[in-house]
Amino acid sequence: MQTYTSLQWARTAIWFIPLLWAVNYYVARQAPGVVEPYTLATVRWGLAGALLTVAARTELWAQRRHIAAVWHQYVVLGFCGMVVCGAWVYVGAQSTGAVNIALIYAASPVLIAVGSVLWLRERMRGPQVLGVAIALAGVLHVIVKGRWTALSEVRFVAGDLWIVAAMVAWAVYALLQKVWPSPMGPTARLAAICWGAMPVLLLGTAWEMVQPQTPPLTPHAWALGITAALVPGIAAYWTYGWAQKMLGASKVAVTLYLGPLYGALVAWLLLGERLGWFHLQAALLILPGVYLVSRPAPPSPG
Repeated sequence: MQTYTSLQWARTAIWFIPLLWAVNYYVARQAPGVVEPYTLATVRWGLAGALLTVAARTELWAQRRHIAAVWHQYVVLGFCGMVVCGAWVYVGAQSTGAVNIALIYAASPVLIAVGSVLWLRERMRGPQVLGVAIALAGVLHVIVKGRWTALSEVRFVAGDLWIVAAMVAWAVYALLQKVWPSPMGPTARLAAICWGAMPVLLLGTAWEMVQPQTPPLTPHAWALGITAALVPGIAAYWTYGWAQKMLGASKVAVTLYLGPLYGALVAWLLLGERLGWFHLQAALLILPGVYLVSRPAPPSPG
């Protein structure tokens, strides 16, 4: 039985998930010219999968028949979560900025929340619906840089379209984890998903390696891959999967609205991208919205 303490930890942890993922925006923007997208994703998820497998080796062995019986689920989850939301993000980052990546990803909770209601039959209370609306207003405020008359001027570049595909894939990834419940814990399940992604990632890496313009794997490239594996890889995905089991898909997904704020902070501090007052204004909408969606339901009378 879930304890209130566990739920409290989950509600606290979800505020840090977008910060862990924001590190990936930095890695993605540093990668062009250093390491190719599929190669970077292979290093990231290969290392993450190896570490997770060691940590969950007993459970993985005990669940080997389950894994063999539903192997296709892990391939699909791996494709959505590690190929599209991994390699394709790195492809997109070659032509779009870290803040754009964060902004587009922030739309994922809309798809997840709608999918949770229509597909998973989850219920959203009035305050949660209000929270989604307020947080979405904050995201739009960031997109238009505080100038609401600029909505018609929003333009996507090629990189943005890759990130849109990743945003959709992330919503599918989050929902499928609920549609396909697993007897395994978060660590073992994430390890299995990592290995499910490896066939496509390795094929992509092999293709990149035979291209004449592909740079060699330098210490800088390995450092980017290891950072991506440990922070936005193991830490972020494990926390997301665990919190989703505790709180539900739509409640955890809304924390992705924090992505533009954390992503902008990383872009400003580490990438030299400029911040504006509209980011602070957006925070005053996004943070209360996240609170409304993630707060516990009041106890039923009687």
